[in-house]
Amino acid sequence: MRTIKTKRRIIIASVVMFFVLTILLVVAPFSISAIVLNSIFGTRFTTYEQLSYKVADFEGLNADRYEFTSNDGQKLIGYKYYADGVEAKAVVVIAHGFGGGGHNSYMDCANYFAQNGFYVFAYDATGNDESEGKAVGGLPQGVIDLDYAINFVQGLPELNNFPIVLFGHSWGGYSVSNVLNYRDDVKAIVSVAGFNAASDLMLAQGIQMFGRASAILMPYVNAVESSKFGQYARSTAMDGFANSSAKVMIIQGGKDTTVPQEYGYDIYLDKYANDSRFNFVYRPERNHNNVYYSEQGIDYIKQINDDYLTFLDGATPSEELRAEYISQYLDRKQWSNLIDVELFAQIVEFYNSAI
Repeated sequence: MRTIKTKRRIIIASVVMFFVLTILLVVAPFSISAIVLNSIFGTRFTTYEQLSYKVADFEGLNADRYEFTSNDGQKLIGYKYYADGVEAKAVVVIAHGFGGGGHNSYMDCANYFAQNGFYVFAYDATGNDESEGKAVGGLPQGVIDLDYAINFVQGLPELNNFPIVLFGHSWGGYSVSNVLNYRDDVKAIVSVAGFNAASDLMLAQGIQMFGRASAILMPYVNAVESSKFGQYARSTAMDGFANSSAKVMIIQGGKDTTVPQEYGYDIYLDKYANDSRFNFVYRPERNHNNVYYSEQGIDYIKQINDDYLTFLDGATPSEELRAEYISQYLDRKQWSNLIDVELFAQIVEFYNSAI
């Protein structure tokens, strides 16, 4: 009798231990991963109005507004930019970065391309600015939205006969590279401060915030993303490069801690350094946000920040004071001319070589 009871206790203990281990090793990590992802991507992002660009900030620039849908029927808003008296020879589709709102922050880039021989189509990705979506959802959503944006451009009668080239920064750099897995109609891409895979950026940020131990969660994070986005979550920029004949320009800042170069630039350089299809531009003194700005542009941003501290004069910073300072002191002409025109002239030459 005691033997039977002992065996029964062992079986019960084993079953309990199994369920405990399952919760600790499987359920808990998946739950934590889902919570972490939702904390990052489970919200909308909006451009700070006081610093947003207006079409009127750029002489001779025009914009036509469009609506199109993405994968779940959500309505996205995009704009076709073009310049007075400029004959366009191709369309640049711009994919914006993550966290600051939609495409507005890249209107200065759009203006340069428009003034130098291109139509530009720039849009707000899901969960950003004018576009629908309760939240961004995840990094692969950027690839999906870009894919739909290109389809929309190709369906516009006034644009469907023009070659398509892509420009993306950060999240957009990841998106323009990865979308090559699904398209054979893109002539060239420029990826600025981009990363190879969605998991790479999550790992880079996790290590910075929580140390190397955060790598333990990555298989679970990848599984959650894969269940949500399917093949889009598993594709990489390297896959895209291998599956495409598009010309590729990679631009990287040496002081970029948001997307360290080992998660994108170094991977690409190691494989394609001697490939004539690739053009690598390394800017050792630039960080993630100012990688394509001029020295004068960087100096002006520093001036704005320094003058704001003087304006506060010891007062506690607040949204009201920030808005007041910007409305009174922001030089919109300088604010609209931050980009490095020499770098963008190089980009235009690169695009021209591909079309």
